[in-house]
Parts: sequence; C-alpha cells; structure tokens
Amino acid sequence: MKKFVIKILVNAVGLYVASIVVKSGIAFQGTGFQLVWTVLLVALIFGLVNTFIRPLVKLFSFGILLLTLGLFTFIINALMLLLTSKISDHFAVRFHVQNFGYALLGSLIITAVSLILHAVLPDEKRK
Repeated sequence: MKKFVIKILVNAVGLYVASIVVKSGIAFQGTGFQLVWTVLLVALIFGLVNTFIRPLVKLFSFGILLLTLGLFTFIINALMLLLTSKISDHFAVRFHVQNFGYALLGSLIITAVSLILHAVLPDEKRK
C-alpha cells in the first residue's frame, strides 16, 4: 500500500510539472486545495490506467514494440495520458490534454520527473 501511495504522489508531481512546462496543452483548473485534490485525483486515475490498461496495450502492440526497439512505448504513454484526460472529463475532474502532441511531450516530462524522483526516494530493494 505504501508503494502505491508513493507512486501516486510521484505521478502527481510529474503531472503537475508537465502542466507547468506545457502550459498551453496540459491544464489543471482550480486554486489552492481544490487544485491539490484535482492533481491527486488525476494522479490516481493515471495510476489506475497505467496499472490496468497499459499492460494490455503493450501486450497487443508487442510486435511494434520489438520493431521499434521499445520506442513505441512513448506513443503508448502519450495515449495513456490522453485516456486519463478523457476519463477525467467524464468524471468532471478539471484536467485536460489538448492533443496528441502535447500528450507526447507531457508523457516525456512525466517519465523524466518519475525517474528522478524514484532515484532520489529511498527504496527497500536497494538496501
């Protein structure tokens, strides 16, 4: 459970940083605590999408992943971010990704932030 909460918090930071860097294409609406809850809720949705849907998409695109030496993973990550945006819209959560290009850029930023935070955060496996 602790690992899941840490993943959600790391995703939240990554999503927020992506919304700051890609201001015109990725947006959260709200201020103060409403913004914090929105970011955390979107991070939860993003975590669930990445947990349940992303593995299926990777399984069905295994041939393309092999052919592109894994670079198609960036496309899959962008699609998961777009899906998170659509699910958030459906549940009236104020998060929007404008198009695929912004989703691709945002997914690259989220991946970079996640890698940095996971390298900095303590891990029981490394002890």
